[in-house]
Amino acid sequence: MGRGKIEIKRIENSTNRQVTFSKRRNGIIKKAREISVLCESEIAIVVFSSLGKMSEFCSPNTSLPKMLEKYQQHSGKKLWDAKHENLSAEIDRIKRENDNMQIELRRLKGEDLNSLNPRELIPIEEALQNGVTSVRAKQMEFLKMLKLNGELLEEENKKLSYLLHHQQLAMDANQSGCHQRETRYASEIQMP
Repeated sequence: MGRGKIEIKRIENSTNRQVTFSKRRNGIIKKAREISVLCESEIAIVVFSSLGKMSEFCSPNTSLPKMLEKYQQHSGKKLWDAKHENLSAEIDRIKRENDNMQIELRRLKGEDLNSLNPRELIPIEEALQNGVTSVRAKQMEFLKMLKLNGELLEEENKKLSYLLHHQQLAMDANQSGCHQRETRYASEIQMP
């Protein structure tokens, strides 16, 4: 025995309204999925709850943007103004540019080179040669700095050795001077 008909009007209780919305939304999506499979039709459903939560369903092998584009072509209605179409075209252009840059980066890293012909390899070879030249120049600059630092350290070492030698001589002279005085004093004491 089925349920009796209910009056179609707004449900006042918010909890009951949410539960009913959820059940009916799931039912609509289930029916859309069934008709999509049974009849090989393309279906798109977008539902917004009273709280603003969005639910969507698209048939397999399609997407909502494709369905909206198809709707726009068949109905003759413009869903997007020129500004939005320009933005969409700009986004597509930037995506293509990004993809090309990623491909170029992979190629510079040495990946995906087998699919290139010799003419396409020439700019990559030139970029690599420029990179090697730049690295060598930096390496030579670094080696020159190391050599200069080594020379400065050697010069400093010579100066310190010279100072140490003179201090050692001065200390030796002081010690021998003290020793001579002690010897003279000792001989003077023994003379009487």
